[in-house]
Amino acid sequence: MKYPFMTNRQINIPYLLKIGNGKIAKIGKYLFDKDMTEIAIFWGEGMQSLFGEKFYTGLKEHNIIISHEQTVNDIAIEQITTTAFSLSANVKAIIGLGGGKALDYAKYAAYLLRIPYISVPSSTSNDGFCSPSCSLTVNGARKTVKSSIPYGVVIDLDIIEKCPPIFIYSGVGDMFSKVSALWDWKQAFLKGYERYNDFASMLSYNSLDILFLRHSSNIYAPQFQRSLVNSLLYSGIAMEIAGTSRPASGSEHLISHALDKIAKRPQMHGLQVGVASYLCAMLQNNPFANGLKEVFTQIGFFDFVAKNPLNKSEFIEALRIAPSIKNNYYTILSEPDSFEKAIKLIENDEILKKLII
Repeated sequence: MKYPFMTNRQINIPYLLKIGNGKIAKIGKYLFDKDMTEIAIFWGEGMQSLFGEKFYTGLKEHNIIISHEQTVNDIAIEQITTTAFSLSANVKAIIGLGGGKALDYAKYAAYLLRIPYISVPSSTSNDGFCSPSCSLTVNGARKTVKSSIPYGVVIDLDIIEKCPPIFIYSGVGDMFSKVSALWDWKQAFLKGYERYNDFASMLSYNSLDILFLRHSSNIYAPQFQRSLVNSLLYSGIAMEIAGTSRPASGSEHLISHALDKIAKRPQMHGLQVGVASYLCAMLQNNPFANGLKEVFTQIGFFDFVAKNPLNKSEFIEALRIAPSIKNNYYTILSEPDSFEKAIKLIENDEILKKLII
């Protein structure tokens, strides 16, 4: 299949980007500097009691008005739409502070209203805090929904440092899923199924280098956590450049989406895609598979997942249905012999035998 010639297009990147210690107390100043004097804020559950005092103090110092705030516990697209169009016309920006649900809720509301959205993640469990899409429920089913990349990203490393290890390992798993995702994307292009963007691909590969060439294998080390934040940011921007999630999502994400549908208790997204990426990289004969294995081993990702392994029967069922999750979407799982090869790897690979039981 031949695609028509494509000219350059305008892309969006975060205009406001602040990463460092104590940043949550300075959000009021950042808003004031951009003339965003009235805001709506959507909190993740428990976040207001943990970080509200510093946040509110910064707003008060710069006379920022909060015209609407709520704690997010549901991400139904219908509810978000109703809330968004009920906001005051004077709202200049929407802030999401917390985990994925709060950030996606705020991001989509801002997208509907075409006003700036500022992402303040409370963890680095995935790259969603800087991606141009949302994970919402549509008619009761979880769907990836188009939105816009954030106008601003504010990351307070004091908050990130307090995250339980599961969130950090999840972020690492989501980050290194680019190994299998980028292979899938390139093969889909070579087979004529997809457009390919060399710059987006390069940026996504470079985001991996930040962690491959890390200064520490200790996930609690400040330099490691800063590198993880930077890597996830690059991943989100790569998706914006490509106009697709392909630079960050492939076969491994299909398996994770399938697990979300069928598992009695799905595990955190990044843990699922990390395990699936390791499996898929071996199916692909991916040149980066050994590097992925080395990093996951050194930082303790495999050991962490092995403490609460994935259910084998559920994982195999997820493998079976994964190719049907997205229509006309080529990955290694589209190959007719991939299922049988994957089963053999699960049965015989020493690492997978500990992760999928």
